[in-house]
Amino acid sequence: MRFNQITMALTMVLAIFASTALQAQDQKAQRPSPPKTVNRMLDSLSINIVYNAPSVKGRTIWGALVPYGKVWRTGANEATTFEVNKPVLIEGQKLAAGKYSLFTIPGEKEWVVVFNKEAEQWGAYSYKKDTDALRVTVKPGKTKLLVEQLAIDVSEKGEVSIAWENVQIAFAVKEAK
Repeated sequence: MRFNQITMALTMVLAIFASTALQAQDQKAQRPSPPKTVNRMLDSLSINIVYNAPSVKGRTIWGALVPYGKVWRTGANEATTFEVNKPVLIEGQKLAAGKYSLFTIPGEKEWVVVFNKEAEQWGAYSYKKDTDALRVTVKPGKTKLLVEQLAIDVSEKGEVSIAWENVQIAFAVKEAK
């Protein structure tokens, strides 16, 4: 009899836990800046990017909502994460396999792309430069059309592009040999 009571109690606890987890996922999906995931396999190299996609909503983004020269979480809510299953070269510089928070420092003429060892962060509020694994500098370009919702993509050649409002940046990712 005791075994059945313990089994029932454990079953109830697991059911409550599962229900809570599903509710949390539903809440994230209903955020104004919904979660997005980009997965790309390049031969045996896996690139996984998880971010929350804010919208322009008539606002001026660059140099206003997102100030120039300051660390930005590259999305909304939790910091964007960048994960690779093998060592890679980012713009020719080595980055070990692992999961990183992906920050950017936007500028009018150049952007700094930051891969930080503290993958699980809320925004950039607890960002610490001394935990950066890698920084690369890229040039921003203009988009042909307004990009209403932040869009991150990985091409078949391993180029990661980040576009929002009227600005786009890109950086190359290749498996380190």
